[in-house]
Amino acid sequence: MSQEPFIPYGKQNISDDDIAAVVSALKSDYLTCGPRVDEFENKFAQFVGAKHAIVVCNATAALDLTMRAAGLGPGDRVITSPNTFLSSANCAAFVGATPDFCDIDPATYNLCADSLEKMWTDDIKAVVAVSFAGQSCDMPRIHEIANSRGAVVIEDASHGTGGGFEIDGTAYKQGGHPWADMTVFSFHPVKTLTTGEGGIVITDNDQYAKSLRQLRTHGMTRDAEEFQGLGSDAPALAEKGPWYYEMTELGHNFRITDIQCALGLSQLARLDQITQRRRDIVAKYNAAFAGLDFLETPKTLRPQDANHVSWHLYSVQIDFEKLSKSRTAVMGELRGKNVGSQVLYIPVYLQPYYRNTYGYAAGKCPNSETYYSKALSLPLFPSMTDADVQRVIEAVKNLNQ
Repeated sequence: MSQEPFIPYGKQNISDDDIAAVVSALKSDYLTCGPRVDEFENKFAQFVGAKHAIVVCNATAALDLTMRAAGLGPGDRVITSPNTFLSSANCAAFVGATPDFCDIDPATYNLCADSLEKMWTDDIKAVVAVSFAGQSCDMPRIHEIANSRGAVVIEDASHGTGGGFEIDGTAYKQGGHPWADMTVFSFHPVKTLTTGEGGIVITDNDQYAKSLRQLRTHGMTRDAEEFQGLGSDAPALAEKGPWYYEMTELGHNFRITDIQCALGLSQLARLDQITQRRRDIVAKYNAAFAGLDFLETPKTLRPQDANHVSWHLYSVQIDFEKLSKSRTAVMGELRGKNVGSQVLYIPVYLQPYYRNTYGYAAGKCPNSETYYSKALSLPLFPSMTDADVQRVIEAVKNLNQ
């Protein structure tokens, strides 16, 4: 076992300014439902270039709210990528819709627009387009396919905070382009920006934003224009003073705290620096691994996107047969050199719940299954030193010895 410090596949990046911001929030008058929540929403919306931002307790909650705001439910089919975390599909099941899966593009590992068009059925009412590893899907094409058929497009950019893409010389931030009705980001610790746990929904649609805010807080409203009254059978309870509220739909408590938003605000101030460091590390990896015959580096949809992708993950394809080693053995060998790795992701439809509930089986998305059989994510986080990066490179290069 190497005596050098262990390098995990991902790690939060917390600065002294982050700590000071959290301490300041703890000493303030508000720990939750206070001014830092509004400030974080406003600054994040401004950062991506969108009209509304609704921050919640985690990205799973954010995805759930997008389903509810869009009015999805039983009888509706929601398409997403199988190469994602469970939440991208579970959100449809939560509201009684049917989660279904479209195969991925073998180059980008993202939902394939051609496959989406070929598999389209009339009951598809939404597409959850996942930005795997931080790279956006072909959002213009996906939007064209879905929008022309009356379906909602939700961009699951949980991996994509701070990232974007470029088309015809114009740069777009994820969440700040016209090809998604709602966009979700995650602020889990290993993501590019963290609030500890947290998520956010971005939209330019006023009605969606209104619904998302109300559903986030128990389905309650304090807007007098929306009041329906407590009923004619309770006239003595009709007074509507400053305390008054009404629950007009069934919502959740998906709120986030001022403590978390204080951390988010501090991280947002250096997000560009964080994402650039991730790009620099990816460029070093790509150059170092270019000549390895047993490893394939990740590709971008467009060459110019390399300057915009935020790279939450560095996931490669390894030919384990060529190495004459199993993936478990390779991970163990790396671990012996104190280099961490991870496998992301098992195709969601192969999970027992999806097999048993919807009858999905192996062979449904061949590209996704092939990707999974070779996938390995290597360390990538902004506090990695150049020496750390070189240690990972040498450990990977030595796998064929």
